[in-house]
Amino acid sequence: MSRLDQLRGSGRAKRHNARTIAALTGNPGCNRRAVLDAAGVDKLKLAERVGFPGGFGQSRFALTRGNAFEAMLKADDCALLRSVLDVDLGIGYQDLGADDDDTLGARHDRTAELLAGATAALVDHPLLTLDVAGQTVYLEPDLIAYAHQGRLQVVEIKSFAILDGQAESAKVSAAAVQAAVYVLALRALLERLSLDPSLVSHDVVLVCPENFSLRPIAVVLDVRKQLSTLRRQLSRLASVDALAAALPGDLSFDLALDPAALVAALGHIEPRYAPECLSACELSAFCRSEAAGSTAALGRSVRESLGGIETVEEVLALASGEREPTEEQAEAAAMLRAALRLRTEVLP
Repeated sequence: MSRLDQLRGSGRAKRHNARTIAALTGNPGCNRRAVLDAAGVDKLKLAERVGFPGGFGQSRFALTRGNAFEAMLKADDCALLRSVLDVDLGIGYQDLGADDDDTLGARHDRTAELLAGATAALVDHPLLTLDVAGQTVYLEPDLIAYAHQGRLQVVEIKSFAILDGQAESAKVSAAAVQAAVYVLALRALLERLSLDPSLVSHDVVLVCPENFSLRPIAVVLDVRKQLSTLRRQLSRLASVDALAAALPGDLSFDLALDPAALVAALGHIEPRYAPECLSACELSAFCRSEAAGSTAALGRSVRESLGGIETVEEVLALASGEREPTEEQAEAAAMLRAALRLRTEVLP
């Protein structure tokens, strides 16, 4: 049994998907998340076990709207989607279906055959794989399309609206990172097929409802930046053995353990909490409680501005002059005292 398996304990490894892989880019400096994800620990169940349950995933309304929008686009051999993508009606379409776990390997093989033979220009329900910390992760893009002189493009269908040419930046950013996961997996597949991975375009197509209707609109996103970040994060997970080896030999996150034991175990791995974690990590509520009173809990910009000052109590003491700053804290202390003086003048 590997060290990571020992850390996970008796539970089955939590299988990654495109959303969880994309979430790795949200906080690249968090050792806690790196170890738990590499070990396949179910963080949602772990959070519940230690008393900090959280609600994650899409709402039922969003799922229903998304499924209806996708079904409408793909009806009649993707007739509506073809018009949005400007794909000729004579171009081939292949639906590989959504199979269960027992036939994942077969569907992945069929995807590889289609891509190798270029026998379909629109591939629905394709199945790709990506290696994440030694685990083979199965990924299912919404669609793969041949476009732009034979290059492959990933097509992502999302149910959030594009209003007057603009969409919520956080949702677009999340969609771009998720699409980048698929691009990475698709390029890896072409390499295994001895094909040129650059045949996969770094431009992905995002199809969303326009304004307040279900009328679709397509926008193109360049995901080169997201690809670079993903590669760094995946390489970090692959080398997480060094972090795991430095932990106590009897450390375990087995969900059968007492909650107090699990809390103590979490204390052995350094977190890097930021408010942004609340929308991306199942353990964020626990880490926020743990970080209470620290400058880190106020966000990355505060933490970076107050480098070397770990607690809010110390910040207040330096600002009021009750404590003399060290040489490393001198610049931050001067800024804090100026901020306090301005606040006092505004709010006497």
